Amino acid sequence: MQAAIALSERGRGLSTPNPNVGCLIVRDGVIAGRGWTQKGGRPHAEAQALEEARDRAEGATAYVTLEPCFHLSPRGPRCADLMARAGVRRAVIALRDPDPRTDGQGADYLRARGVDVEMGLMAEQAAAAMRGFVLRQTLGRPAVTLKLGLSLDGCIALADGSSRWITGEAARAHAHLERARHDAILVGGGTLRADAPRLDVRLPGLEDRSPRRLLLTRHAAPDGWERIARPDDIATLSHVDHLMVEGGAETAAAFLRADLVDRLLLYRAPILIGAGRAGIAGIGLTDLAAAHGRWRLADDRRLGEDRLEVYERVRSA
Repeated sequence: MQAAIALSERGRGLSTPNPNVGCLIVRDGVIAGRGWTQKGGRPHAEAQALEEARDRAEGATAYVTLEPCFHLSPRGPRCADLMARAGVRRAVIALRDPDPRTDGQGADYLRARGVDVEMGLMAEQAAAAMRGFVLRQTLGRPAVTLKLGLSLDGCIALADGSSRWITGEAARAHAHLERARHDAILVGGGTLRADAPRLDVRLPGLEDRSPRRLLLTRHAAPDGWERIARPDDIATLSHVDHLMVEGGAETAAAFLRADLVDRLLLYRAPILIGAGRAGIAGIGLTDLAAAHGRWRLADDRRLGEDRLEVYERVRSA
């Protein structure tokens, strides 16, 4: 299942509006087929894995990160039916599909056709890999990642606004890879006026994965940009399940005040700025005790001379 989850990550930022699912077909201890949801949502992971496995799917075990879809669609067949017709003997499913069009019906369909179904293996990890889809289904909004490039003392720029470059080349390359895994990227009006950011992906071979550009402003957006007036407006965005917020301080604070940040990417450079511009403006905190227990460290690594820390918001299941 861990390998299937890793496959699912390949589709993040590409598969929307469909979930980025991963699937492995295993027969006699050998992988017969691999699949992950393709660009635009089709083909589904199961369909791709079964196509690769062909007749080796008969009697095999399918490891899939999300319950195979049950609902009919003009875009393609339902995966529960494909798996049953292929003769899959056992289906190990990580996460029950929160989409009401499936929500248990895919697993029931397989069981009714003699497939041994197990559900729940590594469900938490699978949900994290498909966070955007899960939050869209449960909270009605995309998953939000807040990215900050900081000095050791928490600054994003000198006092005069100079910010190129706080972090080094390796950290900037990693940030571009993260951009490629999101459907859209957002900045505030101040950042647009000060930096005129391109917000594209400048990594060889991934240039076509540049996300849509969003602007948080009460004024009109320039050509090539989409506008939202408030952080809550992200719920109205179509085909955006993974949103990256890149700044600046007021925009970061606005999303944090609204409790809309699910993941923090903190790129820390080994420099001290002193009286510079803080990475985050006021978030309305009045009780220090309320700040504790809200974030969980999910990753911590070196990127050249810099350090990346990834935190995830602690929320109720």
